Parts: sequence; C-alpha cells; structure tokens
Amino acid sequence: MAEADYAIELRDISKSFGSVAANKNINLNLKKGEILALLGENGSGKTTLMNMLSGIYTPDSGSIFIDGEEVVISSPDDAGKHGIGMVHQHFKLVERFTAADNIWIGKKDSGFFLKKNRYKEIEDIASRFGFDIEPAKKVANMSVSEKQTLEIVKVLCYGAKVIILDEPTAVLTIQETQKLFDVCRRMKESGHSIIIITHKLNEVMEISDRVAVLRKGEYVGTVETSATNEMELTELMVGRKVDLKINRSVMEKTKPLLEVRDLCVNSDEGSLAVDNMSFYIRGGEILGVAGIAGSGQKELCEAVVGLRKAKSGKIIHKGQNVIGKNPKEISALGIAMSFIPEDRLGMGLAPSLSVADNIILKDYSDTKGPLVDRKRARKEASDIVKMLDIVTPSVDTPVRRLSGGNVQKVLLGREIKSDPNVLITAYPVRGLDINSSYMIYDILNEQKQKGVGVLFIGEDLDVMIALCDKIMVMCHGKLQGVVHASKTSKEELGLMMTGAISLADVGGKKAGIAKDSAFTEEEWEEAADLGDIREGDS
Repeated sequence: MAEADYAIELRDISKSFGSVAANKNINLNLKKGEILALLGENGSGKTTLMNMLSGIYTPDSGSIFIDGEEVVISSPDDAGKHGIGMVHQHFKLVERFTAADNIWIGKKDSGFFLKKNRYKEIEDIASRFGFDIEPAKKVANMSVSEKQTLEIVKVLCYGAKVIILDEPTAVLTIQETQKLFDVCRRMKESGHSIIIITHKLNEVMEISDRVAVLRKGEYVGTVETSATNEMELTELMVGRKVDLKINRSVMEKTKPLLEVRDLCVNSDEGSLAVDNMSFYIRGGEILGVAGIAGSGQKELCEAVVGLRKAKSGKIIHKGQNVIGKNPKEISALGIAMSFIPEDRLGMGLAPSLSVADNIILKDYSDTKGPLVDRKRARKEASDIVKMLDIVTPSVDTPVRRLSGGNVQKVLLGREIKSDPNVLITAYPVRGLDINSSYMIYDILNEQKQKGVGVLFIGEDLDVMIALCDKIMVMCHGKLQGVVHASKTSKEELGLMMTGAISLADVGGKKAGIAKDSAFTEEEWEEAADLGDIREGDS
C-alpha cells in the first residue's frame, strides 16, 4: 500500500517515564476510512501511544507521518491542525456550560462573543452523523452517554478526520454501545479514520476492520478482524493461551450475612431510586445484580455500606440494623464490609495520593500514635502490587498516573486486604483487559470460598450467569425477582431488566422462586435458620 493511502503512520515510536518504558519502538499504521481496534492488557501502552498522537505527550524518539508526510506533534493544538481528535476515557467538559458552549469555547474562529447560530451549527453536524444531542442542555444534567456524544461532536466540529476513542463503551449500556457503533460506521463511510482503544473482544470483532495488538509496551502485530477470533487475539495480547472459563464452585449453605428488608432509597434528585427491595446474601455466595444503567444499583450499594441515607427499611448485618449509620459506625460494630464503587478515582481512591497511601487510607486512623506507619504501608502496597500484577513505577507513584485497569486493581487489593465478610462490588472489571478480568473473577471466587458474601453488580450477562450463584434483577428501582444463575438465560434476564416480563412470565416455579419478594419478619427468621424458604431448594 502506498504511503499516501495511510491516514497515520507511526515509526519506531518510544516513550519512557523514568525507568518504565511505556512504548518501545512502536510501528503502527491507520488506513484512510477504516476502524482500527487497538488492543492490549492494562499498562501495555495503548493510551500513552495515542496521547502522543493527540499531542498530550511527545515521543522520546521516532516519527509520525500524516497522509505520507512527516509531522511534529508537540501539543493538542498541533494535533488539531493535522485533523486528529481524541475522546478521552475521562471527559474534559465544563459541567456548568451547555453542550454548545463547551464546543464553542474551543473553536479557533469563535470570536469574542457567542454567536446566536451556534446551536444550529452544532445541530447540523450532529444530525449528519445521527447523533442525538441537545445543544442548549447543560453538561451537569447529561447522562454519561450524552457526555460522550458531546465529546465526539466536539472533535468533529473542530475538523478532525482521525478520531481516537479511548474505552468508549466502558460506561455504556448495550443499547448505547450499538448506537455509538452505528455512528462510527457512518463516520467511516464519510471518510473518517477511527482508532478504538478497548478491552472488549466481542466489540473488537463487531466494529473493527483490523486489530493492532500491543504487549508490555511493544508492538506485536496487526491482523484482519475477519481472519481472527477472540481466542487468537487473547493469545496475542497476553503472550500465552488463556482459559476463558469461569469456575463456579458450590459451597455449603450458611446463614445470611446481610439482609435487606423493604429498603427505599432516594436518588440525588429526590426521586425514589430503590423501591421497597428485600433480599439477602449468604456467606460463600455470589449474588449478582442485573439491571440497565440507572436502575438504582448505585443508590442500593451506597445505602448498604452507609454512604447514602435510606428513606425506610432495614439493613441487617449480624443481627444488627445499621440503617442510619455511616461506614465508621458500622465498622465500630465489628462488621467487616468492603465496597468497590464504580467511580474509582472519585469515590474509591484519592487520585493524588500514592499507591501506598491509598492502600492504608481505609485504616490509617487505627494507627497508635500521631504518625502513620509508612513502612507498613509500603510493605502492604508491595504485596498487593505483586499479587495482582499491578503495573506501576513504584508504590510511591500517584494512582492518577496509572492506567484505568491498574487503578481498579489497587482498589480491589485494598478492599480484600481488610478481610471482609461482605464484599460489595460495582462493575469491578469495567475497563480491564480480559486477562485482568479473569484474575478478578478468580479473586471473587476465592473470597466466596473463604465464606465471604459477595454482591456483584455487573453488565456482562454471560459473565454473571457463569460467575454468580443467584442473580437479582432490578428495573426502575424495583426488584423484578431473584433467579438461580444455572436455571436462567441472558435473554430472560434482558427481558426482566427492561420490565418486559416478570419473574412469573419466565416460570417462577421453574426458577424455584416466588414472584413476591417481600418477606415477613417470621419468614426472615426462618430463612436465617433453615435456608432459602422462597427458593424451594431441597
């Protein structure tokens, strides 16, 4: 292929941060009018490489060619002049501004005053590619998918012909992902070239024309998507065969560790996010929570761990109702509970603190004396880095400098270190590569085998069916029912998630669970002593 047929060529690109070589002599090309998937484990250098193409970093060595001509990109401004736009995993938007104004403040020809026709101009670009966007809507009032749409429209408005999407589907529902892919195909048809950084192999197979693979900062190769499969891509990415199988161990039943009765919780806006929910988790059990994004999963988790005030109901740990108590008060009762929130850097970790400091953040106040034991902190951090194979220059590196997957590993490692009896996890593998994801599944199974009760909120129904013992389905804050994972299908779960069918419609008797999930006090006491009275187990 002639050089002019390539939109982008990277030749011998290298970049190091201290002693860590993020990219080593990378050679990569992007054809005009194609969708290229960039695949690799967490910390393999994918985002670093794209950050050099978008002008955030400059290469230590190597050359960049655009349309066959060598160029120097030393700033995002340079990248924009060459028609390159990047939509980052963490959006760069002004929350108080409208969609139109977020775009307008970055336009070179916008002038000093806002123009009245800016809404119409942005609407025209959005409609050309099939985007659904409200130019006058404030970013603070947008959903995650709307913010991502705005970021893509923004780079299109700035004239980008090469668009880089960093983990674009990490926080999208299945339906939103399909809409995004439809837009990507339309952009491709209009002559745009697209690079998608992702870990989701099924999406790679669906949307890309070719797949480029990085491993530990080095370029492995590029393959035609039509000529490969998920197993082969996994082996290229990891460097060895990976057993893509989740083993669900069967544990002896124990008494419920956590009981939730008639729980009602409000959202931030004041509406009812969790509506009269009742369920329990046994020790040695993984209870999955399935639901479309925004069905009350976030509010449920936060209420259970004491981070959000419940409107009514009971949350019982070890026979004690902890409604109204904060996490510190719950811990003081001798209840060991860990929480892995979906917002890793906002709620889970302190971005500017080091890995070591984040590891001891949960229990530093228990230290005797005025000084924090940093020697212990570094030792514990080193153990977690080794156990979870976290890629970091050192345990003193701020977590904001780590890749998304490694940030998640730090958070998970800290929470498991505290030896919980109940572990609440919200999307624990979101943004992780396939090898890291299966490592997390193994860790959750290890916790289950230790007698821990695990609440697992996920988005991949295939994984939930393979990993969980039971799956609780939520729809608009209400409990649709609880089914045995081995006795259901993702099609049934999907229909329940949308409210299209109830548990009775999919055969409550077959699943062994009654439709009405509201237990009486006597039933809860019996359940604690005798077993799952509503599940009909022998």
